[in-house]
Amino acid sequence: MNVKLHPGLLVCAIVGAVLATPSGQSPQVEWFYYGGDAASSKFSPAGDITRQNVERLGIAWQWEPGEKPLEQYGTVPMRFENQPLMVDGVLYVTTAYNNAAALDAETGKELWRFDAEAVKLGAIPGSGFKHRAPALWRDSRDGNRLRVLLNTRNQLFSLDAQTGRPVASFGTNGVVSLTDAYPRPISDVRHVNHGASPPVVYRDIVVVGSSIPDRYQLMNEPPGIVQGFDARSGRRLWVWNAIPQSATDFGASTWEEGSWRFTGHANVWGPMTVDATRGLLYFGTSTPGNDYYGGRRLGKNEPAESIVCLDITTGQRKWSFQMIHHGLWDFDNPAAPNLVTIAVDGKRLDGVAQVTKQGFTYVFDRVTGEPVWPIVERAVPTDTDVPGEKVWPTQPFPTRPPAFARQGVSLDDANDLTPEVKELAQAEMKKYRIGPLFTPPTLRGTLQLPGDEGGANWGGAIWDAETGRLYVRSKDVIRYSRIIASDGTDKFIDHAYSGHLPAPRPGTPLGAIPLIRPPWARLTAIDLNKGDIVWQVPVGEGSAAVRNHPLLKSVKLPDRLGSPSNGGSVLTGSGLIFVGGGDGHLYAFEKDSGRELWRGRLPYVNAENVMTYRTRAGRQFVLASTGAGADAALVAFALESGAPSSGAASTSAAPTSAAPTSAAPTSAAPTSAAPTTAAAGARGQNPSPTPGASSGQAAFDRVCSVCHGREARGDAGPRLVPFSREYDELLAIVREGKGQMPPISARDVSDDNVSDIAAYLKALSR
Repeated sequence: MNVKLHPGLLVCAIVGAVLATPSGQSPQVEWFYYGGDAASSKFSPAGDITRQNVERLGIAWQWEPGEKPLEQYGTVPMRFENQPLMVDGVLYVTTAYNNAAALDAETGKELWRFDAEAVKLGAIPGSGFKHRAPALWRDSRDGNRLRVLLNTRNQLFSLDAQTGRPVASFGTNGVVSLTDAYPRPISDVRHVNHGASPPVVYRDIVVVGSSIPDRYQLMNEPPGIVQGFDARSGRRLWVWNAIPQSATDFGASTWEEGSWRFTGHANVWGPMTVDATRGLLYFGTSTPGNDYYGGRRLGKNEPAESIVCLDITTGQRKWSFQMIHHGLWDFDNPAAPNLVTIAVDGKRLDGVAQVTKQGFTYVFDRVTGEPVWPIVERAVPTDTDVPGEKVWPTQPFPTRPPAFARQGVSLDDANDLTPEVKELAQAEMKKYRIGPLFTPPTLRGTLQLPGDEGGANWGGAIWDAETGRLYVRSKDVIRYSRIIASDGTDKFIDHAYSGHLPAPRPGTPLGAIPLIRPPWARLTAIDLNKGDIVWQVPVGEGSAAVRNHPLLKSVKLPDRLGSPSNGGSVLTGSGLIFVGGGDGHLYAFEKDSGRELWRGRLPYVNAENVMTYRTRAGRQFVLASTGAGADAALVAFALESGAPSSGAASTSAAPTSAAPTSAAPTSAAPTSAAPTTAAAGARGQNPSPTPGASSGQAAFDRVCSVCHGREARGDAGPRLVPFSREYDELLAIVREGKGQMPPISARDVSDDNVSDIAAYLKALSR
């Protein structure tokens, strides 16, 4: 562990912020919590950026974490998903490698950086290295000094916010272990990860969730846990297990043949929410291990895939509600629950709303756990060809609000951008099992919609107390869900069957074109007083690989095809919703109508988290985290008022303008696409006339083997062979990312490299 400190810069930032306060009245609007507040509203009263001036937004500065693959540890930084916190003119950020830094909120200058050395444990299987935010806490017994609480893959640090140094009185020299409270022995500390979503704080208690990577599918894996600590001393106060650990625990009777004794996962990896008035903690749990095969854990499996409410001071369960019985679809609850106050049928109540991967919004009385509107158990398909599987016969369907994402697959959903595309899409659909929501995975292969990434994901929803509306970003992306018999060669899998093993799929002329019609990503406004959808609009222009596909060469496409993304959004006091488009742009929408007002160009493909604040100098900034690996940046937009500046850690100059657009662009090839992607897509063929498997091996070993292992046999990432994707589809995945796979720029792997890698993988598959 080490700290890189720039004390002069930090003193100037703090003193300058104080001096800028006229007559003790600060115009500053902070962002103290990951969700904007403890209730996860994602709302800021800052409203200097308005409908009238939003087109003047430009990039003020950008800061780059500068993290790269480390061959000595076998690690790769994944997507840069950070959401900074802003207090007293200082931004507190975290990086993919679980490190922390402080930046001047006005200029982006780096003030200090703390290295948690989490990379020394090696790669994190499956999800890889990522981190979304720290938490902040003030010590009332130490002059109200601010602490930065940083959860890494296996530890919790308390850092002095002014210096970035560990606070010696916390735990052992500023750190406590997060791995010694599991109810089962951990054979390898790499089997757990606590570094994805941030801790939450209530008074002097800090709470941390956990994640057992989905890549591990082994008997006796640990269950997901939630831990509460004394924020001052680091003493562990309580532990809650997401899977029962005794026959008398809640939910134990829902695990047939006592399968709770050896089943793991049911993680609490998403953001959490606190009712600070009542001292209640809310979070979602995920699917038990093996996400798609439940033959070793028959039953409903409570409280997995539930919303859970705990007494935050004791860790005791107050109530829970299971959204998925006997999960087979990886429908984790990924988003922070939103605390809402609504008026339903003339009755005012304090509620909690949970948006989900399956596209539903479940709304409950936050104290009693009673549904605000009826949630009914409906019959779902139960026939399966998977040996040992026993699909649960019903699933809970909310009667209100309506689903915000498309659910289930039929031939009528086929992509109809052209008659030829529709014919090809329907022909492809007929190869697999299709059906309504909750159609189970099969040996033959099932087309699942929403897919395993939603629907909604960890970006969650915005709560607007003024209108009583919830705003949620979602995507409509099919998962090809096939169960494969394990041959025993994958060291991370000891189940007889798994949905994580590579499933060979014949090539298709559609390539990167989705099977279902657009849009593939949307923003939805939901009236929680009435339980109705108010408006729904597409977000993002869509993949360049789709727009430039030979089958769509002469087609006038919609301006907004929708660009899938897991990222978050923010609502400002002036009624603007800022959201990352998933296409290399940051977008602004009008909250009342859903009308797109503006978009600004980002330096990299995707935008993950978005937040806003106003400094004591009176300037409002909107920040977006973007990119992955070595190509990542925190980008600050502000109303243009002079030359932009660049953060100390930046490796490239910030653009002088965000290239705003007040109207949707034409259907021409989008400007956000990397030129190499657009050009290759337009050609519709390999850029190399004779792609070479030997050169593909060299490129694969250099870029891909750190995750996918030698000869693509799997390691921290999944196996890639047998492989049958076409070049354009692989190029779209490499450039734009997919699932846990981060986007990779042409600077790191060229189009020719991708072509050769495809040839190499196909050669290995013969």
